[in-house]
Amino acid sequence: MRHFGHIAPEERQRLFYREPCVFTADSPSRLLAAALGATLYSPATRPHLADDILKQAARGVVSMVLCLEDSIDDSEVLGAERNLVRQFADLAARPTAELPLLFVRVREPEQIPDLVQRLGASVRLLSGFVLPKFTEERGVPFLEALTAAEAASGRRLFAMPVLESPGLLYLESRRETLAGISRVVDKYRERVLALRLGVTDFCSAYGLRRAPDMTAYDVQIVASVIADVVNTLGRADGTGFTVTGPVWEYFRVQERMFKPQLRRSPFQEGEVEELRQSLIEHDMDGLLREIALDRANGLLGKTCIHPSHVPAVHALSVVSHEEWSDAQDILRPERGGGGVLRSAYTNKMNEVKPHRAWAERTLERAEVFGVANEDIGFVELLAAGLPA
Repeated sequence: MRHFGHIAPEERQRLFYREPCVFTADSPSRLLAAALGATLYSPATRPHLADDILKQAARGVVSMVLCLEDSIDDSEVLGAERNLVRQFADLAARPTAELPLLFVRVREPEQIPDLVQRLGASVRLLSGFVLPKFTEERGVPFLEALTAAEAASGRRLFAMPVLESPGLLYLESRRETLAGISRVVDKYRERVLALRLGVTDFCSAYGLRRAPDMTAYDVQIVASVIADVVNTLGRADGTGFTVTGPVWEYFRVQERMFKPQLRRSPFQEGEVEELRQSLIEHDMDGLLREIALDRANGLLGKTCIHPSHVPAVHALSVVSHEEWSDAQDILRPERGGGGVLRSAYTNKMNEVKPHRAWAERTLERAEVFGVANEDIGFVELLAAGLPA
Protein backbone atom coordinates (compact mmCIF):
# COMPACT_ATOMS: atom_id res chain seq x y z
CA MET A 1 0.00 0.00 0.00
CA ARG A 2 1.01 3.63 -0.32
CA HIS A 3 -0.50 7.03 0.27
CA PHE A 4 -2.16 8.41 -2.87
CA GLY A 5 -1.86 4.94 -4.37
CA HIS A 6 -5.50 5.12 -5.40
CA ILE A 7 -4.86 7.86 -7.96
CA ALA A 8 -3.48 7.27 -11.45
CA PRO A 9 0.32 7.01 -11.82
CA GLU A 10 0.47 9.91 -14.26
CA GLU A 11 -1.43 12.09 -11.77
CA ARG A 12 1.02 11.16 -9.02
CA GLN A 13 3.89 12.16 -11.29
CA ARG A 14 2.25 15.55 -11.82
CA LEU A 15 1.74 16.10 -8.10
CA PHE A 16 4.91 14.72 -6.56
CA TYR A 17 8.57 15.61 -6.71
CA ARG A 18 9.13 12.42 -4.71
CA GLU A 19 6.27 9.96 -4.54
CA PRO A 20 5.17 8.29 -1.28
CA CYS A 21 6.93 5.01 -0.59
CA VAL A 22 5.29 1.59 -0.73
CA PHE A 23 4.87 -0.16 2.62
CA THR A 24 3.15 -3.22 4.07
CA ALA A 25 1.85 -4.31 7.45
CA ASP A 26 5.24 -5.96 7.97
CA SER A 27 7.25 -2.76 7.43
CA PRO A 28 9.36 -1.37 10.29
CA SER A 29 7.35 0.17 13.12
CA ARG A 30 9.04 3.55 12.68
CA LEU A 31 7.73 3.79 9.15
CA LEU A 32 4.24 2.49 10.02
CA ALA A 33 3.86 4.98 12.86
CA ALA A 34 4.54 7.86 10.49
CA ALA A 35 2.33 6.35 7.77
CA LEU A 36 -0.89 5.91 9.80
CA GLY A 37 -2.32 9.13 8.41
CA ALA A 38 -6.09 9.46 8.76
CA THR A 39 -7.09 6.45 10.85
CA LEU A 40 -10.72 5.77 10.05
CA TYR A 41 -12.88 4.33 12.83
CA SER A 42 -15.81 2.04 12.08
CA PRO A 43 -18.20 0.23 14.45
CA ALA A 44 -17.54 -3.51 14.39
CA THR A 45 -21.29 -4.08 14.13
CA ARG A 46 -21.52 -3.09 10.47
CA PRO A 47 -23.03 -6.04 8.56
CA HIS A 48 -20.94 -5.48 5.42
CA LEU A 49 -17.74 -4.49 7.19
CA ALA A 50 -15.45 -6.43 4.84
CA ASP A 51 -16.89 -4.62 1.83
CA ASP A 52 -16.65 -1.30 3.67
CA ILE A 53 -12.96 -1.89 4.40
CA LEU A 54 -12.19 -2.69 0.77
CA LYS A 55 -14.16 0.34 -0.40
CA GLN A 56 -12.25 2.70 1.87
CA ALA A 57 -8.90 1.15 0.94
CA ALA A 58 -9.71 1.84 -2.71
CA ARG A 59 -10.32 5.48 -1.75
CA GLY A 60 -6.96 5.97 -0.09
CA VAL A 61 -7.47 4.86 3.52
CA VAL A 62 -4.36 3.08 4.85
CA SER A 63 -5.35 2.50 8.49
CA MET A 64 -8.66 1.59 10.12
CA VAL A 65 -9.88 0.84 13.63
CA LEU A 66 -12.78 -1.58 14.02
CA CYS A 67 -14.42 -0.52 17.25
CA LEU A 68 -15.86 -2.71 20.00
CA GLU A 69 -15.85 0.11 22.53
CA ASP A 70 -17.64 3.48 22.71
CA SER A 71 -19.07 3.41 19.18
CA ILE A 72 -21.38 0.49 19.99
CA ASP A 73 -23.94 -0.18 22.70
CA ASP A 74 -22.94 -2.36 25.65
CA SER A 75 -25.54 -4.92 24.60
CA GLU A 76 -23.97 -5.26 21.14
CA VAL A 77 -20.47 -6.34 22.16
CA LEU A 78 -20.84 -10.11 21.82
CA GLY A 79 -22.59 -9.80 18.47
CA ALA A 80 -19.96 -7.34 17.27
CA GLU A 81 -17.19 -9.78 18.18
CA ARG A 82 -18.88 -12.56 16.21
CA ASN A 83 -19.37 -10.20 13.28
CA LEU A 84 -15.72 -9.18 13.41
CA VAL A 85 -14.57 -12.80 13.19
CA ARG A 86 -16.90 -13.42 10.22
CA GLN A 87 -15.77 -10.30 8.39
CA PHE A 88 -12.08 -11.15 8.83
CA ALA A 89 -12.77 -14.61 7.41
CA ASP A 90 -14.50 -12.94 4.46
CA LEU A 91 -11.48 -10.70 3.86
CA ALA A 92 -9.09 -13.64 4.16
CA ALA A 93 -11.04 -15.39 1.40
CA ARG A 94 -10.16 -12.54 -0.98
CA PRO A 95 -6.39 -13.04 -1.31
CA THR A 96 -5.86 -10.41 -4.00
CA ALA A 97 -7.51 -7.60 -2.04
CA GLU A 98 -5.23 -4.81 -0.82
CA LEU A 99 -6.16 -4.00 2.75
CA PRO A 100 -5.32 -1.11 5.05
CA LEU A 101 -3.65 -1.63 8.40
CA LEU A 102 -6.43 -3.06 10.58
CA PHE A 103 -6.70 -2.55 14.33
CA VAL A 104 -9.42 -3.58 16.78
CA ARG A 105 -10.45 -1.31 19.63
CA VAL A 106 -11.30 -3.51 22.59
CA ARG A 107 -12.85 -2.80 25.98
CA GLU A 108 -11.04 -5.26 28.25
CA PRO A 109 -7.67 -7.08 28.13
CA GLU A 110 -9.36 -10.48 28.03
CA GLN A 111 -10.79 -9.71 24.61
CA ILE A 112 -7.34 -9.62 23.01
CA PRO A 113 -6.30 -13.30 23.35
CA ASP A 114 -9.89 -14.42 22.86
CA LEU A 115 -10.27 -12.56 19.55
CA VAL A 116 -6.84 -13.61 18.30
CA GLN A 117 -7.72 -17.25 18.98
CA ARG A 118 -11.14 -16.94 17.31
CA LEU A 119 -9.71 -15.20 14.25
CA GLY A 120 -7.59 -18.25 13.49
CA ALA A 121 -5.65 -17.98 10.24
CA SER A 122 -7.23 -14.61 9.42
CA VAL A 123 -5.25 -13.04 12.28
CA ARG A 124 -2.59 -12.42 9.61
CA LEU A 125 -4.76 -9.48 8.49
CA LEU A 126 -4.64 -7.85 11.93
CA SER A 127 -2.03 -5.23 12.79
CA GLY A 128 -2.93 -4.75 16.43
CA PHE A 129 -5.26 -3.38 19.06
CA VAL A 130 -6.36 0.03 20.29
CA LEU A 131 -6.32 0.18 24.09
CA PRO A 132 -8.90 2.55 25.63
CA LYS A 133 -8.62 4.79 28.70
CA PHE A 134 -4.96 3.94 29.04
CA THR A 135 -3.16 4.52 32.33
CA GLU A 136 -0.29 2.72 34.00
CA GLU A 137 -2.67 0.59 36.06
CA ARG A 138 -5.02 -0.25 33.17
CA GLY A 139 -2.31 -0.43 30.55
CA VAL A 140 -0.16 -3.22 31.97
CA PRO A 141 -2.88 -5.93 31.72
CA PHE A 142 -3.66 -4.84 28.15
CA LEU A 143 -0.03 -4.99 27.08
CA GLU A 144 0.56 -8.31 28.84
CA ALA A 145 -2.47 -9.73 27.02
CA LEU A 146 -1.14 -8.38 23.72
CA THR A 147 2.27 -9.93 24.34
CA ALA A 148 0.71 -13.31 25.12
CA ALA A 149 -1.55 -13.16 22.05
CA GLU A 150 1.40 -12.29 19.84
CA ALA A 151 3.37 -15.26 21.15
CA ALA A 152 0.42 -17.62 20.70
CA SER A 153 -0.39 -16.49 17.16
CA GLY A 154 3.09 -15.86 15.81
CA ARG A 155 1.78 -12.60 14.38
CA ARG A 156 3.41 -9.24 15.20
CA LEU A 157 0.76 -7.16 16.96
CA PHE A 158 1.01 -3.48 17.83
CA ALA A 159 -0.73 -1.48 20.53
CA MET A 160 -2.14 2.01 20.14
CA PRO A 161 -3.04 3.26 23.64
CA VAL A 162 -5.70 5.96 23.85
CA LEU A 163 -4.91 8.68 26.38
CA GLU A 164 -8.32 9.82 27.61
CA SER A 165 -8.62 9.17 31.35
CA PRO A 166 -9.81 11.84 33.82
CA GLY A 167 -6.56 11.39 35.75
CA LEU A 168 -4.71 12.75 32.75
CA LEU A 169 -7.05 15.71 32.49
CA TYR A 170 -7.18 16.83 36.12
CA LEU A 171 -4.31 19.11 37.02
CA GLU A 172 -3.60 17.57 40.43
CA SER A 173 -3.11 14.07 39.00
CA ARG A 174 -1.78 14.83 35.52
CA ARG A 175 1.93 14.76 36.30
CA GLU A 176 1.85 11.35 38.01
CA THR A 177 -0.56 9.91 35.43
CA LEU A 178 1.75 10.95 32.61
CA ALA A 179 4.77 9.59 34.47
CA GLY A 180 3.02 6.25 34.91
CA ILE A 181 2.00 6.08 31.26
CA SER A 182 5.56 6.93 30.28
CA ARG A 183 6.94 4.09 32.40
CA VAL A 184 4.68 1.43 30.93
CA VAL A 185 4.92 2.46 27.26
CA ASP A 186 8.69 2.67 27.58
CA LYS A 187 8.78 -0.86 29.00
CA TYR A 188 6.72 -2.13 26.05
CA ARG A 189 8.22 0.30 23.54
CA GLU A 190 8.63 -2.22 20.70
CA ARG A 191 4.90 -2.98 20.78
CA VAL A 192 3.58 0.58 21.04
CA LEU A 193 3.07 1.91 17.52
CA ALA A 194 1.54 5.28 18.40
CA LEU A 195 -0.34 7.09 21.14
CA ARG A 196 -3.83 8.40 20.40
CA LEU A 197 -5.63 11.28 22.12
CA GLY A 198 -9.22 10.87 23.34
CA VAL A 199 -10.29 14.50 23.26
CA THR A 200 -14.00 13.66 23.30
CA ASP A 201 -13.56 12.05 26.72
CA PHE A 202 -11.55 15.05 27.91
CA CYS A 203 -14.40 17.37 26.96
CA SER A 204 -16.93 15.03 28.53
CA ALA A 205 -15.31 15.41 31.95
CA TYR A 206 -16.33 19.09 31.92
CA GLY A 207 -19.55 18.83 29.92
CA LEU A 208 -17.92 20.52 26.92
CA ARG A 209 -18.16 20.04 23.18
CA ARG A 210 -16.30 22.14 20.66
CA ALA A 211 -18.32 23.73 17.87
CA PRO A 212 -17.51 23.03 14.19
CA ASP A 213 -15.81 26.40 13.80
CA MET A 214 -13.54 25.79 16.79
CA THR A 215 -10.57 23.45 17.09
CA ALA A 216 -9.40 21.38 20.03
CA TYR A 217 -6.79 24.07 20.61
CA ASP A 218 -9.50 26.67 21.24
CA VAL A 219 -10.66 24.64 24.25
CA GLN A 220 -7.93 25.61 26.68
CA ILE A 221 -8.42 22.69 29.08
CA VAL A 222 -7.92 20.28 26.18
CA ALA A 223 -5.05 22.25 24.68
CA SER A 224 -3.16 22.13 27.96
CA VAL A 225 -3.43 18.32 28.08
CA ILE A 226 -2.21 17.98 24.49
CA ALA A 227 0.77 20.19 25.31
CA ASP A 228 1.69 18.12 28.36
CA VAL A 229 1.29 14.81 26.51
CA VAL A 230 3.63 15.98 23.74
CA ASN A 231 6.00 17.46 26.31
CA THR A 232 6.27 14.11 28.12
CA LEU A 233 5.69 11.48 25.43
CA GLY A 234 6.38 13.15 22.08
CA ARG A 235 9.96 14.31 22.47
CA ALA A 236 12.33 14.25 19.52
CA ASP A 237 15.31 12.97 21.52
CA GLY A 238 14.67 9.29 20.81
CA THR A 239 12.49 8.71 23.87
CA GLY A 240 9.25 9.94 22.32
CA PHE A 241 6.42 8.26 20.44
CA THR A 242 4.23 9.28 17.54
CA VAL A 243 1.21 11.07 19.03
CA THR A 244 -1.79 11.33 16.71
CA GLY A 245 -4.28 14.18 16.40
CA PRO A 246 -7.73 14.16 18.02
CA VAL A 247 -10.93 13.19 16.28
CA TRP A 248 -12.90 15.75 14.26
CA GLU A 249 -16.57 15.14 15.01
CA TYR A 250 -18.37 17.06 12.27
CA PHE A 251 -19.35 16.00 8.78
CA ARG A 252 -22.61 17.80 7.99
CA VAL A 253 -23.78 21.36 7.69
CA GLN A 254 -24.26 23.32 10.91
CA GLU A 255 -25.39 26.89 11.38
CA ARG A 256 -22.22 28.99 11.44
CA MET A 257 -21.45 31.51 14.15
CA PHE A 258 -18.08 32.69 12.80
CA LYS A 259 -16.95 33.55 9.31
CA PRO A 260 -15.18 30.83 7.28
CA GLN A 261 -11.54 30.23 8.20
CA LEU A 262 -10.43 29.02 4.78
CA ARG A 263 -8.59 31.68 2.77
CA ARG A 264 -9.80 32.22 -0.78
CA SER A 265 -6.41 32.80 -2.44
CA PRO A 266 -5.05 29.21 -2.57
CA PHE A 267 -8.25 28.08 -4.26
CA GLN A 268 -8.22 30.92 -6.78
CA GLU A 269 -4.71 29.94 -7.78
CA GLY A 270 -5.86 26.37 -8.29
CA GLU A 271 -9.07 27.45 -10.00
CA VAL A 272 -11.13 25.32 -7.65
CA GLU A 273 -13.21 27.89 -5.78
CA GLU A 274 -16.12 25.44 -5.83
CA LEU A 275 -14.02 23.04 -3.74
CA ARG A 276 -13.45 25.78 -1.17
CA GLN A 277 -17.16 26.48 -0.96
CA SER A 278 -17.94 22.77 -0.56
CA LEU A 279 -15.43 22.47 2.28
CA ILE A 280 -16.96 25.45 4.05
CA GLU A 281 -20.50 24.13 3.62
CA HIS A 282 -19.49 20.86 5.26
CA ASP A 283 -17.56 22.51 8.13
CA MET A 284 -14.27 21.22 6.75
CA ASP A 285 -12.49 24.55 7.09
CA GLY A 286 -12.35 23.95 10.83
CA LEU A 287 -10.88 20.50 10.22
CA LEU A 288 -8.17 21.92 7.95
CA ARG A 289 -7.23 24.47 10.58
CA GLU A 290 -7.09 21.80 13.28
CA ILE A 291 -4.85 19.58 11.13
CA ALA A 292 -2.44 22.49 10.68
CA LEU A 293 -2.47 23.10 14.44
CA ASP A 294 -1.91 19.38 15.09
CA ARG A 295 1.29 19.59 13.08
CA ALA A 296 2.40 22.80 14.77
CA ASN A 297 1.92 21.14 18.16
CA GLY A 298 3.88 17.98 17.39
CA LEU A 299 1.10 15.57 16.37
CA LEU A 300 1.09 13.37 13.25
CA GLY A 301 -1.93 11.61 11.78
CA LYS A 302 -5.50 11.94 13.00
CA THR A 303 -8.44 9.94 14.25
CA CYS A 304 -11.31 10.16 11.73
CA ILE A 305 -14.92 9.07 12.00
CA HIS A 306 -16.02 9.92 8.46
CA PRO A 307 -14.42 9.09 5.08
CA SER A 308 -14.74 12.71 3.95
CA HIS A 309 -12.04 13.70 6.46
CA VAL A 310 -9.39 11.38 5.05
CA PRO A 311 -8.32 13.34 1.92
CA ALA A 312 -7.84 16.52 3.97
CA VAL A 313 -5.58 14.80 6.51
CA HIS A 314 -3.48 13.20 3.79
CA ALA A 315 -3.22 16.31 1.62
CA LEU A 316 -1.93 18.35 4.55
CA SER A 317 0.53 15.59 5.49
CA VAL A 318 2.43 15.80 2.20
CA VAL A 319 5.76 17.59 2.60
CA SER A 320 6.03 20.73 0.50
CA HIS A 321 9.01 21.14 -1.79
CA GLU A 322 10.13 24.07 0.36
CA GLU A 323 10.05 22.01 3.57
CA TRP A 324 11.95 19.19 1.88
CA SER A 325 14.55 21.57 0.49
CA ASP A 326 15.15 23.11 3.92
CA ALA A 327 15.36 19.71 5.60
CA GLN A 328 17.85 18.44 3.03
CA ASP A 329 20.05 21.50 3.48
CA ILE A 330 20.02 21.21 7.27
CA LEU A 331 20.97 17.52 7.21
CA ARG A 332 23.85 17.76 4.74
CA PRO A 333 26.87 15.88 6.18
CA GLU A 334 29.09 18.92 5.87
CA ARG A 335 26.69 20.82 8.16
CA GLY A 336 27.42 18.54 11.12
CA GLY A 337 29.25 21.31 12.94
CA GLY A 338 26.21 23.57 12.98
CA GLY A 339 25.89 27.12 11.76
CA VAL A 340 23.24 29.19 10.02
CA LEU A 341 22.31 29.23 6.34
CA ARG A 342 19.73 30.96 4.23
CA SER A 343 16.91 28.82 2.90
CA ALA A 344 17.13 27.95 -0.79
CA TYR A 345 13.75 29.71 -1.01
CA THR A 346 15.49 32.85 0.39
CA ASN A 347 12.68 33.50 2.86
CA LYS A 348 13.96 32.17 6.17
CA MET A 349 16.94 31.24 8.33
CA ASN A 350 17.84 27.58 8.76
CA GLU A 351 19.87 27.05 11.92
CA VAL A 352 21.45 23.62 11.62
CA LYS A 353 21.56 22.36 15.21
CA PRO A 354 18.20 23.68 16.53
CA HIS A 355 16.36 22.67 13.34
CA ARG A 356 17.93 19.23 12.99
CA ALA A 357 15.19 17.27 14.80
CA TRP A 358 12.54 19.08 12.73
CA ALA A 359 14.42 18.18 9.55
CA GLU A 360 14.68 14.51 10.51
CA ARG A 361 10.96 14.31 11.24
CA THR A 362 10.16 16.12 8.01
CA LEU A 363 12.11 13.58 5.96
CA GLU A 364 10.36 10.72 7.78
CA ARG A 365 7.03 12.26 6.80
CA ALA A 366 8.30 12.81 3.25
CA GLU A 367 9.14 9.12 2.96
CA VAL A 368 5.56 8.01 3.56
CA PHE A 369 3.52 10.98 2.27
CA GLY A 370 5.82 12.17 -0.48
CA VAL A 371 7.18 15.57 -1.49
CA ALA A 372 4.99 17.82 -3.61
CA ASN A 373 6.27 19.39 -6.79
CA GLU A 374 7.27 23.04 -6.51
CA ASP A 375 4.06 24.35 -8.07
CA ILE A 376 1.73 22.01 -6.16
CA GLY A 377 -0.09 23.07 -3.00
CA PHE A 378 -2.51 21.34 -0.66
CA VAL A 379 -5.50 22.35 -2.81
CA GLU A 380 -4.28 20.28 -5.77
CA LEU A 381 -3.41 17.39 -3.46
CA LEU A 382 -6.81 17.57 -1.80
CA ALA A 383 -8.66 17.71 -5.11
CA ALA A 384 -6.70 14.72 -6.43
CA GLY A 385 -7.41 12.65 -3.32
CA LEU A 386 -11.18 13.14 -3.37
CA PRO A 387 -13.30 10.20 -4.57
CA ALA A 388 -14.29 10.47 -8.21
